Amino acid sequence: MDPPPSKSWSIHTRREITDKYEILERVGSGAYSDVYRARRRSDSLIVALKEVHDYQSAFREIEALQTLHNTPNVVVLLEYFWREDEDAVLVLEFLPTDLASVIRTAKREWEGGITVGEIKQWIVQILCGVDACHRNSIVHRDLKPSNLLISADGVLKLADFGQARILLEPGFVAVCDNTHPHEAGVVEQNEVIPETDSACLREVHRNRDQGATGKEEYPRELGKLGAKDSVDATDKECNTRDGDTSCLATCTTSDMEDEPLRGSYSYEVDEGGNGQCCPLTSCVGTRWFRAPELLYGSTNYGTEIDLWSLGCIFAELYSLEPLFPGTSDIDQLSRIFSVLGNLTEEVWPACLELPDYRIISFGKIENPIGLEAYLPNRSPDEIHLIRKLLRFDPAGRATAMELLHDKYLTEEPVPVPLSELRVPSTHSAQDEGSPGEWCGDCRYMDSDSDFEDFGSVKVTTTDTGFSIRFP
Repeated sequence: MDPPPSKSWSIHTRREITDKYEILERVGSGAYSDVYRARRRSDSLIVALKEVHDYQSAFREIEALQTLHNTPNVVVLLEYFWREDEDAVLVLEFLPTDLASVIRTAKREWEGGITVGEIKQWIVQILCGVDACHRNSIVHRDLKPSNLLISADGVLKLADFGQARILLEPGFVAVCDNTHPHEAGVVEQNEVIPETDSACLREVHRNRDQGATGKEEYPRELGKLGAKDSVDATDKECNTRDGDTSCLATCTTSDMEDEPLRGSYSYEVDEGGNGQCCPLTSCVGTRWFRAPELLYGSTNYGTEIDLWSLGCIFAELYSLEPLFPGTSDIDQLSRIFSVLGNLTEEVWPACLELPDYRIISFGKIENPIGLEAYLPNRSPDEIHLIRKLLRFDPAGRATAMELLHDKYLTEEPVPVPLSELRVPSTHSAQDEGSPGEWCGDCRYMDSDSDFEDFGSVKVTTTDTGFSIRFP
């Protein structure tokens, strides 16, 4: 008996898809999805078909993209196909490259790297996309250069919302009408809407000059929405909790994305009788861009984890090198502390409440290197911009809207027009054997931790279990 065909092959046998789209080639492949470049038969529009193998990931991506529809700096969901016993297939606008490719190309080929005016334009577009997410109570949870896709004319769009969550305010209840996404079958969206040149930044400056606040100024409380007050529709339907999943609590630091057989981002646990909403998982995002509270196992967080990721991304735009390229979660924390200093109660009093703070400890770093050493020859304003995001206390991180109002983005040199941005014609990682921009960048893949890298490790028994101390 022949083995069953690979799930990634199923897209070719689904007539409702192949009747509308000519599948040209596979451009990306990962643990949870395969992506194909395709041509719409009705008008020859080139699109991306993203076949998602995980129910929860597909549900979250569709929900987030529908919420963010018509947002200029978020990838457009044109339609989707989802029927029972079949993977979801999302039809997305096709964007040929990403910010990771821009960084690689700049490092290899562009003398002087990325100009300040270009960096500011990229920053503005990223902030506009993230601001739209956060104003809609959406936390992306996996921001990194390879998830920031770019069109041929320089429009940057946030993509890969498979780990995204929509946070609800305390007291709100997610309404469940018992309609599963796959029961909707084929759902069509509007066409791709082109981005106007720096439209988001112009709107921000117009509001600022007029002293307007209104809907553009979402309250800071949004970033404080606790995960324990968050409800995910898929979690509720499946009677699962997306939490209690500390990466460090069991002395292991392998990440969810390293374990493709899990099939979802949640664990089956008892619901409990207190009626509280389910917490989030700490094992989200790619390690190099993961906020410290996640590395310490927090399941009570909000949009501020995206802001830490932005700090890492912006630093990489300036230096063309990843800021914290950790090889394990422990190594990631060690690299962060070596630059910024130790995470202590004095810096962030609430750190004592992190699940693994009393379990994992590091020796005191007397003289942290500081951001200046990692960003040599950068201006004080540029360093200050990064520092506003890379703060241990999540409440102290500048929001996307606050940064869009920052004078740094309006001072000379100003952001260049989209037409002056240098954009690689193709994804530069493809010639290195990378799976392609749609399924992530191989540089950012997580790996299992290896405690031997740290030499001696001191394990101490405590009243609540044990603690591990690293030199």
